[in-house]
Amino acid sequence: MNSSSERSMAVSASRYRESSSFIQSKLSSVIGSMSKIVERVDNYAQDVREHVRIGSKITETVKGKLSLGAKILQIGGVKKIFTQNFKAKEEEKLLKVCQCYLFTTAGPLAGLLFLSTERLAFCSERTIKVCSPNGECIRIHYKVGIPLERILGARESENVKQPSRKYIVIVTDDNFEFWFMGFLNHWRTIRHIQRAVYHV
Repeated sequence: MNSSSERSMAVSASRYRESSSFIQSKLSSVIGSMSKIVERVDNYAQDVREHVRIGSKITETVKGKLSLGAKILQIGGVKKIFTQNFKAKEEEKLLKVCQCYLFTTAGPLAGLLFLSTERLAFCSERTIKVCSPNGECIRIHYKVGIPLERILGARESENVKQPSRKYIVIVTDDNFEFWFMGFLNHWRTIRHIQRAVYHV
């Protein structure tokens, strides 16, 4: 074999190794990306299952979600619901809205959690019955409004018996805790809340 054909074979072998390592690198990158996507989809599916499971009956949960969707459309969007229910100022900007449950002593209460530049607020999907001492009863939406400057922190917690059931615990400056659960995207929601509280 002459030296030019040996050089040609050496160059070909070198190109093959470079090409092969390039392909392996790309393949590893694609597999890594796919693994992350699968993990996100799995987490989201788990959050959806948990969100639906918290409700008393699946039919009631679905009816509630459809009713909420119709109400949002009828009123003109979640921003209008927030403005009407919490008397938002003109300069207050709505940052995020998500469906969740507020954990109460009577059990979880489905509703919308609003995060704005001024506050964290919750409004129940359905009205609750409240009776006065003289016996008169009215139906009202259960509402919570917490100014961001009163929030000391937002932390995660999980149910020891059901680790898939995750909570976001809001602690205020008067040591009161609000427990929210059943988020469709638990991780993203807590990051938004923590970021908003940090920037106050």
